[in-house]
Amino acid sequence: MMHKWVGIALAVATLVACDPAAKTPDPDNPFAPGLAGGEAVDGLIVGHRLMSAGEYELALKAYSRAIGDQGFSPDVLSALGSANLKLGRLNQSEELLRRATREEPDFVPAWNNLGVVLMEKGETIEARQVFRHAYALDSGNSDQIRDNLRLAIAKTENSEYEDEIQTPYQLVRRGSSDFLILQTP
Repeated sequence: MMHKWVGIALAVATLVACDPAAKTPDPDNPFAPGLAGGEAVDGLIVGHRLMSAGEYELALKAYSRAIGDQGFSPDVLSALGSANLKLGRLNQSEELLRRATREEPDFVPAWNNLGVVLMEKGETIEARQVFRHAYALDSGNSDQIRDNLRLAIAKTENSEYEDEIQTPYQLVRRGSSDFLILQTP
């Protein structure tokens, strides 16, 4: 994997060195030269593309760079929360997404993603309320939010039902090291 990135870096460096439009550094300027004839790409766009490619750690870095351009906008907070969710950092993700929803209460993607975090944390009742709020804000236009809401409703209703019919299990020892699971009456 490391060799792949080294090869890519060398290829990019070679292309930049061969660029006739590249400026030669000014010997009187103590600062590094700027971009050679182009503008930086928006960190959110780069991060979204990396998320689509499954590169969540790199997406998190791209979103962090977007803070320099946009500050902690609801878009950036939501993107950071989504990347942290994909990396399994549920508490960080929840904090960022809650902050995004406080700063922009009508931001549907942040509400939906907060619901996903809550589902992952096992907080299905609150997740159900969050998905319902996101669905209402979206006027029912998103199939994904509707499906998330349905899943949250099913989980809250089924978990109560499963608790009523669940039978306890006991471990029964067979011989010196084997265990047999028996259902108690």
